[in-house]
Amino acid sequence: MTKVPATWSSLNALSYAPALESASIVKLRTEYGLFINGSFDAPRTNEQFATINPATGETLTNVARAGEADVERAVQSARRAYEKTWSTMPGAQRAKYLFRIARLIQERSRELAVAESLDNGKPIRESRDIDIPLAAAHFFYYAGWADKLEHAGFGTNPQPLGVAGQIIPWNFPLLMASWKLAPALAAGNTCVLKPAETTPLTALLLAEIFQQAELPPGVVNILTGDGETGAAMVAHRGFNKIAFTGSTEVGRTIHRSLAASATPLTLELGGKGANIIFDDAPIDEAVEGIIDGIFFNQGHVCCAGSRLLVHESIHDDVVARLTRRVDQLRVGDPLDKNTDVGAINSSEQLERIKELVAAGESEGATRYSSSCELPSKGTWFAPTFFTNVSNSHRIAREEIFGPVLSILTFRTPEEAVAKANNTPYGLACGVWSEKGSRTLWVAQRLRAGVIWANSYNKFDPTSPFGGVKESGFGREGGRHGLEGYLNV
Repeated sequence: MTKVPATWSSLNALSYAPALESASIVKLRTEYGLFINGSFDAPRTNEQFATINPATGETLTNVARAGEADVERAVQSARRAYEKTWSTMPGAQRAKYLFRIARLIQERSRELAVAESLDNGKPIRESRDIDIPLAAAHFFYYAGWADKLEHAGFGTNPQPLGVAGQIIPWNFPLLMASWKLAPALAAGNTCVLKPAETTPLTALLLAEIFQQAELPPGVVNILTGDGETGAAMVAHRGFNKIAFTGSTEVGRTIHRSLAASATPLTLELGGKGANIIFDDAPIDEAVEGIIDGIFFNQGHVCCAGSRLLVHESIHDDVVARLTRRVDQLRVGDPLDKNTDVGAINSSEQLERIKELVAAGESEGATRYSSSCELPSKGTWFAPTFFTNVSNSHRIAREEIFGPVLSILTFRTPEEAVAKANNTPYGLACGVWSEKGSRTLWVAQRLRAGVIWANSYNKFDPTSPFGGVKESGFGREGGRHGLEGYLNV
């Protein structure tokens, strides 16, 4: 490991008094059923599983495990609501429900933020300032489209598809639910949503918000469960649309399963984003962009800037400043407002991170990990980066989905583009340069769905998001996000 100069390590002597957000604002039930036809109901499987706080290892509550019979019930409920209520409702009326949901998310934002941090492990300042406001913003944005679909550019009389099956990941649970539900509902579809097994809480709290908003029964149904539940949804031919966000491996399986059917599919999968730093970039600002690109949400971000491509003339300077900055990151209690990096979401994900980090060391890359002290309970991993990385290393090719950065160098813009595109993924990249012409030249040649200029991980409900190659197909967000839920 790289040795940190004493002057840098001494920066950690600056201590912060705990600024804990109270967990008491979240009133969890002792157990949760499935949300079908507007109410919570016991699963036909009569099975439950625990959802765990990754920061402590303690059980938060128990939730139902849905099986094939429950999927059938949910699809039937959604079909009835689609045919009798939602698809025939004027767009302006659907908009009223979406606006109401958005306002209720805002009213319960503190509760939702705490629940998200408890269940996911992410720092409260991220769930409070990013996840929850963006979730509300998506409902607000698509509420505005609900009565204007004929002006979206998809024909003069666009029609909904029907019942949408939506499967979301564990890294941004409520935000991913909003990304999926808001455009589908605005377009007139009804939905069956399956949250990730490890992070079902905010989806269940969202179900309570649907009840508060008096959303017609069956318009949204929420099935908690594991991979078998998701597989049962994909196998059910009662859906008119499947939307999945998650790993590339599972995405391939879903794609194969639906290949012989006419069911429309949207996939938002993994990534291995390149963050490209040119020699004329403002280095201090770029370092902050690097930090945000890889250590935001513990690196549990599909579009994370997990490959740093630095012009070789500034490599040593960037690494020195990055080393100092990484050592300043505060790792700890997700409910502490001072925390920068929270807990890894699950023990399974932690083992995956450890495996790839060990591979990086064995293949000859040089590791540096923050000198932070990790909590004794829960699942944690210190912010880490590797130098002396080559494109053939596993850490440069495989998605780690954790707080681990691989640093490579380049000499020319052509080499930077070639290295950035040397990946099976194509979700997002960042370009840092003071020259707009250089930024545009590079951006036009990068094979990725999203390109950020002098920034990273910037999201807005009006902007489309999605990938190419093994990062999936289809777009979510913006006007483009409506297309996947309309018969066009």
